[in-house]
Amino acid sequence: MTTRLNDNEHSALLNGRTTEDGDHTGVPKKLDMALSIKIAAAMFSFSALGLFNSSIGAVLPLISHQYSLTDLHVSMLFLAGPMGYILAAQLSDAIHCRLGQRGIAVIGPVFQIVATLIIALHPKFGWVLVAFAIQGLGTGLLDGSWCAWAGSMDKANTVSGLLHGSYSVGGAAGPFLVTYITTNDRPWYLWYYILVAHSAAELVLLVFAFRNENASVYRQSKQSEAMDGRVDAKAIFRYRATWLCAAYFLTYVGTETAISGWVVSFMLRDREATPYLASLSSSGYWIGMAIGRLLLGFGTDRIGVRRATVLYFMFAIGLEALFASLRSPIASVILMTLLGFVMGPLFPSGVVVLTRLLPGQLHIAAVSFVASLGQVGGAFLPFAIGALVQSLGIDVFRFAILLQTILALVVWLAFARLRAAVPGLQPDIREESARED
Repeated sequence: MTTRLNDNEHSALLNGRTTEDGDHTGVPKKLDMALSIKIAAAMFSFSALGLFNSSIGAVLPLISHQYSLTDLHVSMLFLAGPMGYILAAQLSDAIHCRLGQRGIAVIGPVFQIVATLIIALHPKFGWVLVAFAIQGLGTGLLDGSWCAWAGSMDKANTVSGLLHGSYSVGGAAGPFLVTYITTNDRPWYLWYYILVAHSAAELVLLVFAFRNENASVYRQSKQSEAMDGRVDAKAIFRYRATWLCAAYFLTYVGTETAISGWVVSFMLRDREATPYLASLSSSGYWIGMAIGRLLLGFGTDRIGVRRATVLYFMFAIGLEALFASLRSPIASVILMTLLGFVMGPLFPSGVVVLTRLLPGQLHIAAVSFVASLGQVGGAFLPFAIGALVQSLGIDVFRFAILLQTILALVVWLAFARLRAAVPGLQPDIREESARED
C-alpha cells in the first residue's frame, strides 16, 4: 500500500494549516469528540485496507488451485489492484469537489463491498481480476483522502501514526486469519464474505463520522488555500528530487509488495512449510514492519535519515542473503520478521528526504505523485516475479527480492546525494549534510 508513514518521520510533510473539514491549527490541544470519532473511523478504514492487501499473498496459492492457474496468470492479480488505485488518484479531487469527504466516505467502502462480494461468489477468474481493480479503486480513494486529511491537521504526526498503525495491525492479521479459516476445512472465499461485513461496518462508521463534510465545506477549504498563494503543483516536475524519489518508490514499493505477495507460496512450495508457518512468515513480516516504524525512528533521528537508511538497507540485504541460504521453515519465519523490522522505515525515509528537498507548498502534490509511482512498482515487480516463477520455478523468488533490494539501495544512494536547491533550507538537513559530507 504505498504511503504508510511513521509519525516520527513525518514532520516535514505535515505542517499544513487547515484540515479539509475545517479543523484549524488553533483548536484546543484536547481533540473534540467529533474529530475523535472521525479519527477512529479512519483508523477502522485503514485496518480494512491492511486486511485486504496483506491477505493477497495468503490466498494466492488457493486462488491458483481453485482456477487451475499458472504462476504467470495468477500474478495478474498484482496488476489489477494498482490500476484501480491510479484511477482513484485522478478521480479523488473531482469527488471531493462534488460530494466532499462525505462522498469519499460512501463511495470508497461501496467499491470495497462490491469487490469483496464478487470475489466471495468465486466467479470466473476474469471477474476476480475486475473485482481486484474495483477494490483498488476504493482503496485509492480512501487511502489518499484520509492521508491528505490527516496530513493537514494540527495533530498530524499523531493522527498519521494512528492511521498507519491501524493498517499494520490489519496487515499482520490478514494472512493469519486466512490460514485459520482454510485449515479448518472452510473454503478460501469465506474470507471475502468476512471482508464484505468488515467493509459494510466501515461504510456505516465513515458515513456517520463524516456526515457533515459536504462539498461546500471542501470548496471553502480549497478557496482558503488559494488565498494563501500556493505554488502551482506542476512545479514539482522541475525538481530532480521528485523524479529520483519516484524511482526510489518504484523499486522499493515493488520489493515490499513482492515479498508480501509471494512469500507464502514460496514457503509452501520451496521450504515445504505447514500452512500455519507459511502464513506466519507473511504476518511476521508485517508485524516486524509495524514495530520497525515505531522504534527505529528514534535511531534514524540520531544517525541522520540518509545514513540510517543505508544501514537499514545493508541489514535487509544481509537478512535476505541468509533467507536465500537457510532452508529451515522456522528460520525463514524469523528472518522474514527481522526483514520487516529493518525495512519498516524505508518508505517514510523517502518521504522525509523529499519534503526536505522541496518547498513546503509542493509537499502534498509531490508525495501524492511519488506514491502513485510506487503503486506502479507494486504492480509490475510482483507480476515480473510471477513471470520468472512460471519460467524458472518458485526458487527464483529468494534471489529476485535480493536483487530488487540492491537496486532500491542504488537508487536511494543517488536520491540521498541531492541537497536542497531552494531557499529556506531546514536546519535539520543542514546539520545532517554536514555530518555526512
